[in-house]
Amino acid sequence: MERTVPKSASDEIDLYIRTIYSLLRSTTDVQIRSLEEVHAGMNSSLHIEARKNNLDTSAFIYATLRLPSCIAEVNTIVLGQSRLVFARHGYQEVEKWQQVFTKARRRPTYYDNNGTLAVFIASQSDIEDVVPVLTAFQIEWNKIHNLLTRDSQLFTDQDQNIDPSKLAKWLDISLDDATRLNTIWGKDTGVVLNKIAQQRCNFKIRLLSGSLSEYWRATRIWYDNIEKSQPKLLDRPIYFISSNTHSIPNLLSGFALANKQPIIKYIEEGTDKNLQAEWKDLQASITPSSLENFLYYALKKFQQSEEGKSYLSLQNEDEAHNGIVRVPSEHSFDVETQVIELNNLDPSRLDPRLFASKGDADFLKNSNAMILNIDYPLGLGAYNILIKLAEHISEILGVYIMGKAATLNGVRGDVMIPNVVQDEHSQNTYLFQNVFSAADVMPNLVFGNVLDNQKALTVLGTFLQNARQMDVMYREGYTDIEMEAGPYLSAIFEMSRPKRHPVNEIVNLQGVSFDIGILHYASDTPLSKGKNLGAGTMSYEGVDCTYASSLAILRRIFSQERKRVGNSH
Repeated sequence: MERTVPKSASDEIDLYIRTIYSLLRSTTDVQIRSLEEVHAGMNSSLHIEARKNNLDTSAFIYATLRLPSCIAEVNTIVLGQSRLVFARHGYQEVEKWQQVFTKARRRPTYYDNNGTLAVFIASQSDIEDVVPVLTAFQIEWNKIHNLLTRDSQLFTDQDQNIDPSKLAKWLDISLDDATRLNTIWGKDTGVVLNKIAQQRCNFKIRLLSGSLSEYWRATRIWYDNIEKSQPKLLDRPIYFISSNTHSIPNLLSGFALANKQPIIKYIEEGTDKNLQAEWKDLQASITPSSLENFLYYALKKFQQSEEGKSYLSLQNEDEAHNGIVRVPSEHSFDVETQVIELNNLDPSRLDPRLFASKGDADFLKNSNAMILNIDYPLGLGAYNILIKLAEHISEILGVYIMGKAATLNGVRGDVMIPNVVQDEHSQNTYLFQNVFSAADVMPNLVFGNVLDNQKALTVLGTFLQNARQMDVMYREGYTDIEMEAGPYLSAIFEMSRPKRHPVNEIVNLQGVSFDIGILHYASDTPLSKGKNLGAGTMSYEGVDCTYASSLAILRRIFSQERKRVGNSH
C-alpha cells in the first residue's frame, strides 16, 4: 500500500540526534560545546534565535525550568539508568548525594556539591530531552555572559537590588522578558547574574551505559518495587491509566471536598490574590467554574503552605483508608504509581459528577478489579513501562492515556481525541478505535472545546522540531503533537499480537480485546509565537481540561466494570 506520512524528522534533526549518540558512545566526558553548532543548525522551534547574539529568553527560561537551581555550580553531568549503573562506574552511593529538583521535569537528580550532577534516565527519550536542554542553556548562558561583560560599567557585583528595568537594559531584552527572568530567579537574581558574569558555561556530559538492557533493568527495578508493595496486582484484573499524581485520587478519595473548610480559610486569609478573586467569583456565580475543581487546585496550594503541609500526610492516610495506595519510585526513574482497589472505595466520598446518584456506585463492592495509575512517563519510557506491566499482570481490561499536547488547530485548554497516531520512534502509523468521543468530555469541560477524530504525531522531543516540520504536519492533517501515544500503542500491539511491533508500517489496532482511550489536553500552540511544545505551564487554566478528561476516563472504567460485575453475578 502506498502511504504518505509526514517526514517530520528533518535532515538537520536527524544529524543532531546521530551526533548526540556518536559522541555519547565515548567512555570519557564529552563537552557540550561540541553540539552547539549542530544544535543551532536544526533551527528548533523552541530555540529559534540560537545563532543570534541577542538572548533567546524563551529558550533560556524553558531550559532553566528543566534544570535544578544548582546548575550554575555544575561542571559535569552523568547519566545512568539505576543506582547499580552509577555504582559500577565509580559513583558509589549516589543517592546519598544532595537530591535536587526541577520545576518542569521529574527525574531523580543528585548533586555531589563538587560540580557533578547525577541524572537517572528511563529511556533514550530522556537523553534526547536532557542534552538539548543543556545545550540550549549553555548557549544562552554564554550570551548573557557576553552581554554583561561588554562594558565594565554596565554591571558590577555590587548590584543587589535588581529590578526588571535594569535587567532589561543590561540584557537588551523587553521588560516583559526581564520580568519573567526576575520571577524565576527571585531574590537570587543578583547572585545568578554575578555567577554568569564571572564565568562562561562549559558543561561536560557522560552516558554511563547506553545499552537497551539497562533501560529494561531500570524498568524491572521500578516494577519490582510496586509488586513488593502490592502483590495483589499479579492476579487481579487491571485498568491501566497514565495521567498524573493528583486528578484520579482527588476524584476518588473525596479528601479535598471533606476538608473544604480549612482550604477556604487558607484562601480567605492568605495572600494569593488570584485564588481569592476566583473564590469570590465562584461564590457570586460570576464564573461557571466547578467548585470541586477549584478545591482540588486550592488543596495543592494549601499543602505547600506552612499551615497546610500537615495535610499531605493526612491525605496519604485518608487515601489508603479508602483503597488508594501511593507507591513512590525507588532506585530508578521517577514515576509514582497509585494502586486503587475498586471494592475499597467509599461511594459517598466519590466526586458527585461520577455517578448520577450514590446508589449507582453500589456495584463497586462486588468488584475485584484494580486501577493502576501512573504519573505519565517521557517518550519511550511509556513503552518500557507498559510492556513490563503486561508481562506480570494477569489481565489488563483497558489502557487509558491522558496527557499534555501541543495543538495546531485549537487553543490552550482544548481537549483532543485522536484515532490516528503517527509515531516518530517506530515510524508506524497506528489506526485504533478510541473509546472516547467529544460527548464523553464535553459535559464537564467549561472553558475549552473538544476536538475528536484527530490525527496525532508522537515526536522524539520538545526541541527536536522546527518550523518546516510544523508546516508539513499541518498540511498532512496532524494537529495533535505529543510524546507518549506512539510508544504506548507499540506496547499495545505487542500485548495483542504474537510478535514485536513493526517499523514504518500502517498498523491497524481495531479489534483489540481491551479498551484503548487517549485524551490530550492542549498546553501549547506552537504556531503562535512563543507557545511551543512543552513551553507552556497550564496552572489554574489547565484544571478544567485535566478534570474533564479524568472524569471521562473514570466514568468509562465504571461503566465497563458495572457490565463486567453484572455478567459475573
